[in-house]
Amino acid sequence: MQRSRIHAATTLALLLAVAACTKERQNEISRSIQNWTGTDGVLEIYAGDKLVRRFINIDKLSTAYGTDDSKTRPYRYGYGVLDENLNLLKDPGEKKVYFEISDYSTNYVFFENPR
Repeated sequence: MQRSRIHAATTLALLLAVAACTKERQNEISRSIQNWTGTDGVLEIYAGDKLVRRFINIDKLSTAYGTDDSKTRPYRYGYGVLDENLNLLKDPGEKKVYFEISDYSTNYVFFENPR
């Protein structure tokens, strides 16, 4: 009985601590947890309104930083399976690849895989 009270009190304290954080801080905490657990992300790249590339099984997109000045660069990068037939499944022959997407010229959507 004592253990369950301690557990309940600890859980309540953690919930109150998170609730007291700003929304931005809550988002940072959520992203940190996802970095540990991973996300089954999907990246779709469009040319106008036409889907031209899809990458699946992405853990995360990372923002590039300069080596010498530590400033952010105008592109994102990551690793994912190139879904050549756009069916949201890793089929035989589809391999994990490195990719980069520009902030300037690429229309893209990144989301958690619904399947």
